[in-house]
Amino acid sequence: MADAHDAATGGHAHADACCGPGYASPAEAMQAPPETLLYTVALYDNTGIDKPGYLATIDVDPASPTHSSVIARTPVPNLGDELHHFGWNACSSCHGDAGKSRRFLVVPGTGSSRIHIIDTGDERAPTLHKVIEPEEILAKTGLTTPHTVHCLADGHVMISMLGDAEGNGPGGFLLLDEEFNVAGRWENSTGEMRFNYDFWYQPRHNVMISSEWGAPNAFKGGFDLEDVAAGKYGQQIHFWDWERREIAQTIDLGAEGLIPLEVRFHHDPTSAHGFVGAALSSNMFHYHKPNGHWRADKIIDVDSVEVAGWPFPLPGLITDLVLSLDDRFLYFSNWLHGDLRQYDVSDPANPRLTGQVWLGGLLGRTPDVARELAGGPQMLQLSLDGKRLYVTSSLYSTWDNQFYPDLAKAGSYLMRIDCDTTNGGMRVDESFFVDFGREPDGPARAHEMRYPGGDCTSDIWL
Repeated sequence: MADAHDAATGGHAHADACCGPGYASPAEAMQAPPETLLYTVALYDNTGIDKPGYLATIDVDPASPTHSSVIARTPVPNLGDELHHFGWNACSSCHGDAGKSRRFLVVPGTGSSRIHIIDTGDERAPTLHKVIEPEEILAKTGLTTPHTVHCLADGHVMISMLGDAEGNGPGGFLLLDEEFNVAGRWENSTGEMRFNYDFWYQPRHNVMISSEWGAPNAFKGGFDLEDVAAGKYGQQIHFWDWERREIAQTIDLGAEGLIPLEVRFHHDPTSAHGFVGAALSSNMFHYHKPNGHWRADKIIDVDSVEVAGWPFPLPGLITDLVLSLDDRFLYFSNWLHGDLRQYDVSDPANPRLTGQVWLGGLLGRTPDVARELAGGPQMLQLSLDGKRLYVTSSLYSTWDNQFYPDLAKAGSYLMRIDCDTTNGGMRVDESFFVDFGREPDGPARAHEMRYPGGDCTSDIWL
């Protein structure tokens, strides 16, 4: 077992070896067979249904008789977990290590601060392996509200934690060892960080980037615009010294960068380019490192729209983004407006819009599918070859109820979008639609997605 310092440095990669989880490079991953299964979390928080959340296993193989359906449900033991983001115990950062396998999903609950470990040894029928209770996490780290999960090359799993015992920032980063024991905190200091959310590391540049949502005691109850003015939401991104485990540089994005959520470095581990979406400001930023210092430039601005009945111009609300493995196409969702966009970012400073579909939203646009849709496009996952984009519609239960009150009774959707990787462009795959409004225990909310073989938002190369 490597120690926590090894976890901070990312351990040692053996990309030239022939075995171990993941792929030697993004280019190799793009040649993998198409995905046949997909996992997503589904939950009943704030729907009026007193049932625990679960991991849903979806058949996404067009040749299968159970295509486009839930084939297994793996429930967690308790109510109120608010299952949200989740990740693998091992990914391509561990490629070449024969002792590691991508087998266990680490599934936190932002509502309860529990962490669930799910065994996918039987990929079509996962089972619950272990539950880490919030009391243990709080006692060993002083942290609550787990969010993003990334594996590290030495076998540790790192999780961004958004709050303290009282639900205030700044949070921090928790480490689990290979047996899923709480190993302590990763960072030596949080410095001037006020809040926490997503993170991505790029060891060849000795850097990790983290973003800011807000204080858990603000966002858990729903969105209040006055909380933004009161400073309860973030507008900074932080560049960490990966080896020293401390913040090296902070960029304040200001009014153009309110609530920066998902962050994505290029998959090319030699690259110092990436993207962060500011949800409330609905702007996309390109971060890079000219002349030895990090900077962030706004490259896409989604204009707010006046909508009858709303007290303020309605932002697009960029809630998720994903980058193709060849770093050519950037996709992001405007959850409130209802559109899903594709940009060619071959030149990351000058994106070019190449595709757009409408999947619900509050603007009253006719969706590009012959169905009535509740909610708007939210979480995204792209196939390894970049040709299929999966999308779900739930953001966070209290925010769902506020902006899309029908979602609690209608349930989420899971859709697949065909992507043209030659010329750009998108279209809805009408053969695939998973209606979480028809689940056995009643309508459920679906959120983040993973594939058994790895995906475009959990795999990191060293």
